[in-house]
Amino acid sequence: MAGRLGDVNGFVKRAGQKIVNGAGHEILLRGVGFGSWLLPEGYMWKFPEAGDRPRRIEKMVRELIGEEKATSFWEIYYDTYIAEADIRRIAEEGFNSVRFPINWRFLMAEGTEQYNEKHLALLDRAIGWCREHKLYVVLDLHGAPGGQTGANIDDSENDKPELFLNDDYRKLAIDIWRMLAERYKDEWIVAGYDLLNEPLPDWNAQYNDRLMPLYKEMAAAIREVDERHMIIIEGAHWATDWSVFDEVIDDNLMLQFHKYWNSPDTASIQKFLDKREELNLPIYMGEGGENNIEWYTGAFRLYEDHNISWNFWTWKKLSTTNSPCSVMMPEGWDKLVAYLNGGEKPSAEEAEQILWAYLDNLALDRCVYHPEVVRSLLFRTPIRIPAIFYGYYGEGISYGVGERTVRKLGFRDEDGTDIRFTDSERETAHFQHGGGQSWEPQDWLHVRLAPGDWLVYELYLPEGTELEHVVTVRAKAIEGEAVAVIRVNNHLAGICAFTGTEWQETTAIERVTLASGRCRVTIKAEGGPLAVEWVRLECN
Repeated sequence: MAGRLGDVNGFVKRAGQKIVNGAGHEILLRGVGFGSWLLPEGYMWKFPEAGDRPRRIEKMVRELIGEEKATSFWEIYYDTYIAEADIRRIAEEGFNSVRFPINWRFLMAEGTEQYNEKHLALLDRAIGWCREHKLYVVLDLHGAPGGQTGANIDDSENDKPELFLNDDYRKLAIDIWRMLAERYKDEWIVAGYDLLNEPLPDWNAQYNDRLMPLYKEMAAAIREVDERHMIIIEGAHWATDWSVFDEVIDDNLMLQFHKYWNSPDTASIQKFLDKREELNLPIYMGEGGENNIEWYTGAFRLYEDHNISWNFWTWKKLSTTNSPCSVMMPEGWDKLVAYLNGGEKPSAEEAEQILWAYLDNLALDRCVYHPEVVRSLLFRTPIRIPAIFYGYYGEGISYGVGERTVRKLGFRDEDGTDIRFTDSERETAHFQHGGGQSWEPQDWLHVRLAPGDWLVYELYLPEGTELEHVVTVRAKAIEGEAVAVIRVNNHLAGICAFTGTEWQETTAIERVTLASGRCRVTIKAEGGPLAVEWVRLECN
């Protein structure tokens, strides 16, 4: 689990369906992405469509403060958005990896076919920090020459996937990977090369037959100079269409999918699990997040239980509650938004003041930090886990029911547990909370347990930790009397008694001691049927 000592040790490589480190130990990558650092994304700046991608944000900055100061702005931006303090904090929290989303234009000297050595030095510096603080690095070509997606996320100029339409762009993309592989061939802290981010959404699917041939060319160019690093390839349509994967193109290969805004259950990733079996390759949830902390506790539990490496999107963005770091919005930011929407142009002096205030606010110690986001990803206390997010190992391990229930909620239907809406006439589950909004009353689900039924929730405490915890359960006794029996690692730890048929938040009188490492907390219904909505564990 996260924070395990010795995970980050030597070159990462594929071993069948798993990945191992340089010591030959099986590991999972557990990390965060650096969205908006080397490819600024407009939604992370709270900008409208006119500022939805790097080239449009750059145009705004130039128009407001002029070419010379704009150049200075971007150099400071790249230099400070991710600093050593960020890397140190990520490692201290217990993550073991980071993903660097790179725009090809960041790598090139403006207006030339030469590489930007100053920017490559920034990349070297960040990789050096990761080596020092023990975080594996995934290099991700997020915006390829011409655009591999044809949308704002790849900095497309014409909203077309011109990487697949223009031979010059294709050759340059291959050359970029050859250059990066040559530069980092001996750098063990680099875990692998993520060749293209989210290529070819379904409205550009007519080019899907060009994707695997390009991957093969990129892999061949990399192998000309680098035989050791893992190659990572993503499916089409936001990395979710794996029908394009029909062969193993390299011995040291990993397949990547992304997951947002849908049910965190096994059925939702079954096609990826099936492909893992078919091709005997490791798989990676390389980008997922942009939801609320309740969803995180379910989705990232899902990846862990299915032995899938993962990377959370994203570490830092402007004025947010659902990333670990929230950059404070400078006074006057609304004037930049208004300008992009066709409104009044701020003066150069005012725009410079706003933009430089933003740069000042990028430093980690100036951000608002949200530890609850990190805890939800790494299953650390204090934490509140919705009851529906019991483990994903299956019946007899993560849950037990005496009588299976048949329901069609579009969430965990295959489990046979009795999941129902708490206060809603809805018939299907709803997990689309992209802005991090808390669940509304009508969104909440609960699990009904007959006497003898049980659910397991897994937590992780960092090494050297042993703490007393208070357990609180929100539940109701369906027939007026019921008890939730709490066990930790199969040892009786306390009870929560429920009387009456109303929802109650009941705290166990006994304190529960959790030791370092993996902890299995079991909630079992006794004395009567029990409806459970959430479980909360807090340090005493």
